[in-house]
Amino acid sequence: MNVHATALAETHHFDEPTSAFAQDVIEDLSRAPKRLSPKYFYDAAGSELFEQITVLPEYYPTRTELSILRDHATAISAIIPDGAALVEFGAGATTKVRLLLGACRLGAYVPVDISGDFLRAQAQALRTDYPALRVYPVTADFTAPFELPEAVGNMPKVGFFPGSTLGNFEPGEACTFLKNARAILGQNARMIIGVDLEKDERTLYEAYNDRAGITARFNLNVLHRINRELGGDFDVGAFIHRAIYNRDRHRIEMHLISKKALTAEVLGQKFSFRPGESIHTENSYKYSIERFALLARVSGWRLLETWTDREGMFSVHALTSAD
Repeated sequence: MNVHATALAETHHFDEPTSAFAQDVIEDLSRAPKRLSPKYFYDAAGSELFEQITVLPEYYPTRTELSILRDHATAISAIIPDGAALVEFGAGATTKVRLLLGACRLGAYVPVDISGDFLRAQAQALRTDYPALRVYPVTADFTAPFELPEAVGNMPKVGFFPGSTLGNFEPGEACTFLKNARAILGQNARMIIGVDLEKDERTLYEAYNDRAGITARFNLNVLHRINRELGGDFDVGAFIHRAIYNRDRHRIEMHLISKKALTAEVLGQKFSFRPGESIHTENSYKYSIERFALLARVSGWRLLETWTDREGMFSVHALTSAD
């Protein structure tokens, strides 16, 4: 960790999550090229914008994965032992987990996310609709090790990681996440995970450059968040959203591009931008089924089963720990 970044954050007496945000922002904007972590997209405003993205006509992943979960709910639920604790990494809206609730008998549901307010609101809505379900929300960075609630200690554990979030990680980071998840869930764990598949570039481009501009607002919101929470003075209007497909690396890249020369200040530290300079905010890797199976294997998991939609746009996998 950058010592100067840590000192700046500590002098402002932030709480722990905001301090981590401050340290990461200062460190990442000090790099060449500049970047910001996609995990900071998801404050309350960012989470709401992402939910809007999921229903856009261009954005295929959510509706396609939902169709897989609906069509194969019985087979997928058979992977989940009766009385298990279902631990959802990066829980957002509860639409997807609700498709499993009617098909299996859970002991508890543990949604985990960094956005505490949004998480608690979703957990309360779930309790209202499923009063017999024990729900234990955990506010944590799910990309790092965290402790599960003691109440689920003796239950079988099944991880749930829907969406295409795994693609946001570099391959080495994805491996680390899968290893961490295996350690958190413990022996004889299972995992249900969504993975976006390789496809034609036009479909990918349109999915991340929607005509309504919601993805652009979602991307730009991270600068608004820096201004709101860290007292930054970014001229947000001086940046534009850009998403491109990097064919060689099988990934969509999202960037914020400075339209002019400018300087922004965060916690007393100034960052200069040239016209056309990028802040790289997110990657979204696309996998073949074979490449994902290899990633799972080297991360300590064994592939049990794979389900896809008819067009082969998206995939849902069941894994078991290789104990």
